[in-house]
Amino acid sequence: MNPTDTTAINPEFADLVVIESANPYRTCIQGLANEPITVQALLKRAQELLGDEADFRGLGDYSQAAIVERLAANRLRVCIIQGSADHPAHLFDHEHTLRAAARIWQNGGVPFTFGVPVICDGTAQSNIGQSYSLASRNQTAMAVNINFEGHSYHAAYVIAGCDKSPAGILSGLAAADRARREPERGTAPVWAVFVPAHVLKGGSIPKGTRKKLRNIQDVARAAGDAQLANDIEDNCHYILQCSSDEAFLALLNRAVECRLIDRFAANDILNELAAATCDDKGGICAFNGTGNSSRTLMSALGLVPEQSELLVNEAPTALVARNVDQLFRLINKPEYSVCELLEHNYANAIRIHNATGSSSNLMLHMPCIMRHAGFDVSLFDYERVRDAFAVPDIFAHSLTEGRDTFVLAQQAQAGLHHGMTSLYKVLHNLNVPMNWDALTVTGKTWRQRVTEIPEAVSPELPQERSIIRIQPVRELSGTDIMRGNFFSSCTLKVAGMSTESYQRFNGRVFLVRYYDNEMPCNRELSSGNLVDNLCQMPELTPELLAALRRNYGAPPDEDVLTMVKNGTLAFAFVIAGQGPKAFGMPELFAPSQYLRHHGVVERTSMMITDGRYSGVTKGACVGHVVPEAYEGGGIGALANGDLLWARLSDKRIDLLDRPAFLRGELTPMAAVTLTGRAELVAQRRVAIEHRQRQVAACSILDNVTDAEYGVVPLAVHRRATTPWTANSH
Repeated sequence: MNPTDTTAINPEFADLVVIESANPYRTCIQGLANEPITVQALLKRAQELLGDEADFRGLGDYSQAAIVERLAANRLRVCIIQGSADHPAHLFDHEHTLRAAARIWQNGGVPFTFGVPVICDGTAQSNIGQSYSLASRNQTAMAVNINFEGHSYHAAYVIAGCDKSPAGILSGLAAADRARREPERGTAPVWAVFVPAHVLKGGSIPKGTRKKLRNIQDVARAAGDAQLANDIEDNCHYILQCSSDEAFLALLNRAVECRLIDRFAANDILNELAAATCDDKGGICAFNGTGNSSRTLMSALGLVPEQSELLVNEAPTALVARNVDQLFRLINKPEYSVCELLEHNYANAIRIHNATGSSSNLMLHMPCIMRHAGFDVSLFDYERVRDAFAVPDIFAHSLTEGRDTFVLAQQAQAGLHHGMTSLYKVLHNLNVPMNWDALTVTGKTWRQRVTEIPEAVSPELPQERSIIRIQPVRELSGTDIMRGNFFSSCTLKVAGMSTESYQRFNGRVFLVRYYDNEMPCNRELSSGNLVDNLCQMPELTPELLAALRRNYGAPPDEDVLTMVKNGTLAFAFVIAGQGPKAFGMPELFAPSQYLRHHGVVERTSMMITDGRYSGVTKGACVGHVVPEAYEGGGIGALANGDLLWARLSDKRIDLLDRPAFLRGELTPMAAVTLTGRAELVAQRRVAIEHRQRQVAACSILDNVTDAEYGVVPLAVHRRATTPWTANSH
């Protein structure tokens, strides 16, 4: 075919060129000389993959001359952003990329591709890898921005994966879009669609392995440790995922320590569980963690084409073509640019985050994205939107009752609901205020999308089996921002607490059990002697125990062990030195999981950290404490025996005046100072700096904001000056 012949181009886009005054592929000959061979190689591979498909109509002429002509004419330049194949969500990105590249060329555009590393938070748990996890988000944003701007792409087709990767990619694209709004640039805005990776099917415990676990349970009961047997039984009810494997690790460690099983036998069981966990199709794990919460976020922001939100297999050619076509229809329409969609959908996304009980990690990622887009947004904008209207829980997600995200995707594929549109429809029917006129990449507003579906969930799907509920599951939902007299702010994912535990913890006094970092906490929480160790804390003076008994109306002779079991004596496991500047703000999934699956202390204790938690974390877990210990925050001045008063309904956690408590008074300290603890705090600072050396210098989160502003680079923080208010959107 002659390079000037457009007959092979999809007629809908035959005349589409990007309207802008600048075209670097015309004004600079070097890009026009360098890049065509990359496009040609990509299209050659696409031809090889798709050539045998019955509906594939070919690519026509993709000679270097043809590619040069399109670049010179300012045809749409689309980068397909893929992830790394060492992450389970990205196993089929290569094939997906080739399908997208073929359609971009058929539509008259010019396809490019680049990949970004995607750290698997499960793989990085409980080791130094977690100190690189949050840093990878900022590095992804920078890498995407550099490549997008350096090669002058117009639009992005994003194969969105797991954890913080989608937020990082979106941040990088948003930063490019904001920069291109400077008049001197003369460039068009940035357009993008996100196509989330399919959902990974959870595994199941092999019969032989289950038999071994039952044997351990029997031995535990015979040895008088019914609690361990019950904790193992509880974890066996979960679908097999990396998260439940982590709990088995702690449970088997307890069994080894109590000499109910030897280390070799325990390791064999762990190996058998690991080998049965992941389906070889890959995908994003089926729990409602940060991976699927990021899927929800991208969809709630209007960035995901319909029918691509919840897949159970790799995206087929026809669907990819439909997605690419939708991207092309956005071009030359500034109202569909990345920053515009973010501005008008952000408050909607906050309410969807609450309604679905999504990951608390998004409390960092959402302001991060908006600040990269230039909007002056912080954690407290989330709080204002959340507090303006109480959004109920409408997401009955469960890993034990057949309602995980893989089942949600199966239900979507069967036409029993419409994913994000159904969630918006439920909130519409419940009169939740949303910006119904906000546009989405489908070319429709949310009002149009909601109107097009007759019901949120098909009557053919019984509500007890549906993850999306048409009536509230409960009024308790989302994530609260807490205040206190020894910190500025922190977060509590109330969606991760049962209503009963929320009520039980509300107003309770907790005794601090302090750890300098995660590792000693992991060791203690997975110990078979945990309860004994807690009962023997020297800070449990007779005066304090008596005051606790009086406060809760317990018998004056109630022994310490009974006090722990009854909740008269409750603990706050405080893990400091884990903030962004101290140690990269790792996820503390392991200790939270160990606490969650310890039947005694789980009922009576909470966890507090200046680090963060996995999206799948359940229970009373308080994170993102600001200021962090490394910066002199009060969390780093706490010590064993301090008393914390948690008034969850008031969104407060305060350090109590200990002498007043011993007199029978619940009195927060009027002014928390480091007086008397300055030497202790200084010693801890030295220890933090020494431990920080374990992290490579190039990945230290040094010049960044605190968690209230999303842990973003200071340069991004300074540029985020565009006002944003929910009321105007």
